[in-house]
Amino acid sequence: MRLWSLHPKYLDAPGLVALWREALLAQAVLRGETKGYRSHPQLRRFRDQTDPLNCIVIYLQHVHSEAVIRGYRFDDSKISPGRASTQIKVPVGQLRFEWLHLAKKPRNRNPNLYAAQLANAIPVPHPLFRAVCGEVAPWERGGRWRGTSLSLDSEDSDASNSLLCWTCAGRRRATARYTDGAWHVGLM
Repeated sequence: MRLWSLHPKYLDAPGLVALWREALLAQAVLRGETKGYRSHPQLRRFRDQTDPLNCIVIYLQHVHSEAVIRGYRFDDSKISPGRASTQIKVPVGQLRFEWLHLAKKPRNRNPNLYAAQLANAIPVPHPLFRAVCGEVAPWERGGRWRGTSLSLDSEDSDASNSLLCWTCAGRRRATARYTDGAWHVGLM
């Protein structure tokens, strides 16, 4: 199960369909309707919220919205009723980890998508999530990316409108600034 912290617009068709199915499974787990996947680490960040079911509902609503934009027919009656919008904090290190993980998938399935959308870009989070300074999330199983260091140029822990620096395993260093709704990237 992979419940991406990244915006669903980055997923190719098979990826978006898989996300829809996995998020519906997560909704069933959080409703207590299944015995499997109850301890799955991807669900930890939802369970840590005061209303986990509402969070997965909001998550699903945004996945459905992306499907509608693309002309897909995902059945929105499968989404439980939800209340007001909320946001969950996601560390920028987690977004970067997922970005690198995602970049491997369409490179093999859809090279044009990879070239146009993923190469040398900085990700926008799923609308449920708000990027904050931090490393790869502790629930993530991709241990080799632990220690991804991140810093912001301001005291504010919100990554919006801030300068962001990171190194991955001590090798490559990059900076990015989020302004006017887009990330501007430079390698150091």
